[in-house]
Amino acid sequence: MAEGDEAARRQQPHQGLRRRRRTSDPNTAVNHVSSTTLLGESYEDDDLVNSDEVMKKPCPVQIVLAHEDDHNFELDEEALEQILLQEHIRDLNIVVVSVAGAFRKGKSFLLDFMLRYMYNKDSQSWIGGNNEPLTGFTWRGGCERETTGIQVWNEVFVIDRPNGTKVAVLLMDTQGAFDSQSTIKDCATVFALSTMTSSVQVRHRCLFTEYGRLAMEEIYQKPFQTLMFLIRDWSYPYEHSYGLEGGKQFLEKRLQVKQNQHEELQNVRKHIHNCFSNLGCFLLPHPGLKVATNPSFDGRLKDIDEDFKRELRNLVPLLLAPENLVEKEISGSKVTCRDLVEYFKAYIKIYQGEELPHPKSMLQATAEANNLAAVAGAREIYCKSMEQVCGGDKPYIAPSDLERKHLDLKEVAIKQFRSVKKMGGDEFCRRYQDQLEAEIEETYANFIKHNDGKNIFYAARTPATLFAVMFAMYIISGLTGFVGLNSIAVLCNLVMGLALTSLCTWAYVKYSGEFREIGTMIDQIAETLWEQVGIYFLVFQ
Repeated sequence: MAEGDEAARRQQPHQGLRRRRRTSDPNTAVNHVSSTTLLGESYEDDDLVNSDEVMKKPCPVQIVLAHEDDHNFELDEEALEQILLQEHIRDLNIVVVSVAGAFRKGKSFLLDFMLRYMYNKDSQSWIGGNNEPLTGFTWRGGCERETTGIQVWNEVFVIDRPNGTKVAVLLMDTQGAFDSQSTIKDCATVFALSTMTSSVQVRHRCLFTEYGRLAMEEIYQKPFQTLMFLIRDWSYPYEHSYGLEGGKQFLEKRLQVKQNQHEELQNVRKHIHNCFSNLGCFLLPHPGLKVATNPSFDGRLKDIDEDFKRELRNLVPLLLAPENLVEKEISGSKVTCRDLVEYFKAYIKIYQGEELPHPKSMLQATAEANNLAAVAGAREIYCKSMEQVCGGDKPYIAPSDLERKHLDLKEVAIKQFRSVKKMGGDEFCRRYQDQLEAEIEETYANFIKHNDGKNIFYAARTPATLFAVMFAMYIISGLTGFVGLNSIAVLCNLVMGLALTSLCTWAYVKYSGEFREIGTMIDQIAETLWEQVGIYFLVFQ
């Protein structure tokens, strides 16, 4: 296994979890596992957000912050956008893999093995060497919770599917439920956000079965995708064997609807079947006494039972192998990284009140995010196409040709918006189509200014106008002075002086880049004079 240890050390990009004893609680005798980056710099949970340096290194990043004082949650939009709106992934369909459940059940521990697989999936020994500490999401042993809110791994993995397409894979860690510090609303909110944005186990059953019923009425499809029940510490392999097949038999027995069951139990089982497209269950053995009782355990494989390692080698590829990846869908449409940002923004709003939202509010938030994502996608198509017409280093194009291209591409963008499967009905979606058209017109106005800036005559309009004013005032001043109208001559000289001062100021602004507001004001005055003279000639022609 020495070769396996060395290979894993070479392949693992996020080496080394540093173990340190927590000092905040003198009665706590467990070792805290805090991640270290590639450069060997340690970081704690408080360092996970608002750090540009951390964002450049593979590490967990807090995107949903839990405020314990008022039991509220906040979305770090900047951190989320930095991760999901990167140029090379933002338009890829996304696969969101998250682990949710009760606290102190090894969710972060499992996710770190998923990270090992993602970084070493082409290797047979992806699970690592016997003496290699487990790195990635922060975790530790003991009975106190570790993760709060929602964290994601800041490196989004781009995977080639067998069908030739590329997808982005995001790993998500969630706050454990039912600890001593969380309310029922806290637990439900974390489950809600992770379930609505990925495929996780549903615990707050009343809320989500009702949401599922409303969603099915809206889109006539099952609202959620793959639900995998992961049962750790399975102690009855003689009844149901470890792994997927034993889990399938166990799940079928547990979700079976019987006549002698209470009506509520029957409804829960029916709703689970109705709300999820795919159901699965995997039985994992206990990882071993060293894992459970050794306060110095840092994730080394030598301390984990062979049965657990064997089943772990089966479980992780079952979830993350390219042929098994499940792309996120909402209302029957694939979700891109860009879309997921909109969904997070919409969902976090409805969970910031003191009470749990009504399922109808959740459905409306989904419809809103669904339409906003369609608007963003259509606008992006318009912008990219217009960039090809007049953006960047493209030459100046005649205004009439630019307008014609604009109208054609606007129609393409609107057709794209309409073609996306959306929720909310025609009247609801019409509001967002109007928003799209308004944003396109605003963008078009910017493209007009950009195109005009390439016209040498347009660029020379301001100095030409000011020079023309100076010349006209000079001629009028000479004529009026000659006939004795000195007051008018003085006024013309004053205007000529102002025009000369404006011309010099304008030239300085263009040369230095300073006082741009003054330069803009001079441009506007010159443009107004130019237009007024143009109107005068049109009237008297």
